[in-house]
Amino acid sequence: MHAEQTRRTTLLASAALLAIAACWGSTFFLIKDLLERVPTLDFLAVRFTIASVVLLVVAPRALGRLSPEVRTHAAVLGLLYGVAQILQTAGLAHTPASVSGFVTGLYVVFTPLLAAAILKTRIPPVTWAAVVLATVGLGVLALDGFSIGYGELITLTSAVLYALHIVGLGAWSRPQDALGMTILQMVVIATVCTVATAHDGIVLPDRTSDWLSVLYMAVVVAALGLFAQTWAQAHLPPTRSAILMSMEPVFASFFAVWLGGESLTTRLLLGGSMVLVAMLTVELAPRRVVEGEVTHIAV
Repeated sequence: MHAEQTRRTTLLASAALLAIAACWGSTFFLIKDLLERVPTLDFLAVRFTIASVVLLVVAPRALGRLSPEVRTHAAVLGLLYGVAQILQTAGLAHTPASVSGFVTGLYVVFTPLLAAAILKTRIPPVTWAAVVLATVGLGVLALDGFSIGYGELITLTSAVLYALHIVGLGAWSRPQDALGMTILQMVVIATVCTVATAHDGIVLPDRTSDWLSVLYMAVVVAALGLFAQTWAQAHLPPTRSAILMSMEPVFASFFAVWLGGESLTTRLLLGGSMVLVAMLTVELAPRRVVEGEVTHIAV
């Protein structure tokens, strides 16, 4: 009975992460359009402040139930996520939405590497092969001559921070703390973004359609999405979580081409396929090796 319940919980957690990936993927072309009228940091400050307020109104007592240690963990995770959001969104202003989606998706490769370094697990040859393949795929996808563009570079940096967030969340999250950790992470993210842009004022959207986009990305993608991720990662190892969320760039490209008006180029197909193969390679590797034996750590 216990094994059956565990299997169902694992399946539900996996389904939650796939749903999150679809939501994340749907935002790339929306954000790129919105950034033509609202500065990057202003958009992020408004988005995550709204998400924080919604969560605090829904569960005002959840923060009080967190232990000091869990609060510290949540604050660190929020800081990582907040900086990653700033870098990713800034990169999206200089990069096509489909390319940004694929580069961001490289967190699936960085996650097992960072998990191995932090959790002291061995990195198998197949993981190194996936890293090389993903790097070559990124080159085909995003290289301009012999240099990586500014947008791709800062987006790649955000992918590393997302990987750290995934590793930390998988190590520290517990089902009973999921809501409180989500709220504190969101408050920290909103604070980071607001402090970064408050010195020159905050520009608010002036179109109804822009406000609808912001509300969707704040309530559904940010608030519900981060809660679902925090809860799901209490039941799944970091590498498996990253692999499931690697569907994000697939959804991002789908929405960018279908609704965002971007072209389906040969470079996008080739480079994106190589990155996806790298992600699948990590997934098909023995999970006992890439995930390690330890899934929770303490500070």
